[in-house]
Amino acid sequence: MSDVGLIRNGAVLIRGATVELAGPQDRVARSGAARAAECIDLRGRVVLPGFVDSHTHALFAASRVDEYEARIRGATYREIAEAGGGIQASARRIRSISEQKLVRRLTGVVGRFVEHGTTILEIKSGYGLEPAQELKMLRAIRKTAPRVVGELVPTLLIHDVPARLKARRAVYLRLLVRRLIPEVARRRLAECFDVFCDRGYFSVAEAKALLEAAAQAGLKLKLHAEQLAHTGAARMAAGLGAISVDHLDHVSDADIRWLQKRGTIATLLPGSVLHLNSGPYPPARRLIDAGVPVALASNFNPGSSPTLNMQMILALACSQMRMTPAEAIAAATINGAYAVGRGDRAGSLESGKQADLVVMDVDDYREIPYYFGVNHCVMAIKNGKVVFSRGV
Repeated sequence: MSDVGLIRNGAVLIRGATVELAGPQDRVARSGAARAAECIDLRGRVVLPGFVDSHTHALFAASRVDEYEARIRGATYREIAEAGGGIQASARRIRSISEQKLVRRLTGVVGRFVEHGTTILEIKSGYGLEPAQELKMLRAIRKTAPRVVGELVPTLLIHDVPARLKARRAVYLRLLVRRLIPEVARRRLAECFDVFCDRGYFSVAEAKALLEAAAQAGLKLKLHAEQLAHTGAARMAAGLGAISVDHLDHVSDADIRWLQKRGTIATLLPGSVLHLNSGPYPPARRLIDAGVPVALASNFNPGSSPTLNMQMILALACSQMRMTPAEAIAAATINGAYAVGRGDRAGSLESGKQADLVVMDVDDYREIPYYFGVNHCVMAIKNGKVVFSRGV
């Protein structure tokens, strides 16, 4: 992760939707295809793979700015949830909005991701809770996909128990295993499956049963794990072959050794820790030094991380989790691609991979996190086409 593969005075040759060649400018220019190519002179700016944001809740009906103010005044995440806020509040709003409005809202949001340099983003359901509402969210994601230039990876997330079934959890779990998960897989509404396994939400045993059902249905496995407390969920999910376990604020040394053995990606979400002021950041240094592949993601959502700027996430990773800029870029590109099952075709500038590139208006790649809170992105190329340009 510490080798960013820096090429000074570099060039990328694109044919159609893929990278044909990347390397020093003089070598690329000597290739036969380059002689007839259209040239975009970026005048020394930094070019890197488009960010792959591998954990977002980008589809929601409205902000939760009232909870933001309540936390400022001293309310805790748990107190807000117990008062009917949090996930339950977002679920009520999802029920009140049409599928068409969700599509329009998500279309605009994805455009803003691209403007900040993200060319692939995972989008979870999870604010529907009821099966019909979860299906509505996933349909909205599918309908949005052909309308936007960013690539969407849909994930079915089991987030919480609906209010009407709080006293009948077993009934809800059977509904998910027997009806929702098989239907989502049959209709190909999601590629991945996720569960919020933590204190006050789903237990390790409940999450395991849901993950096993999703794996049997052919979905890739992910897991919200060790965010609010240490539960052992990360180890359980890695043992089932999950492609990533996410959050990990309270991951233990024993968990880290297990993740390293399994090759499971640790997706860290520092935006949530900043916004919630929830305590120590995930132990990125311990994970990386132990040989665990680390990804970074925005966790864009209305409750705990209302930012879609991956450049800001890189800044937090460097300043608060002591990741180097090179490690942070690897975590936000190639490792993020593997965390959504795209590592074989995206996340790096290599021959044969998708031509997903972003241009940052800086002189040195380390300035991307250094000048924090700034959108440096001035161009985005998705599948070989310029889809965003500002001042280039």
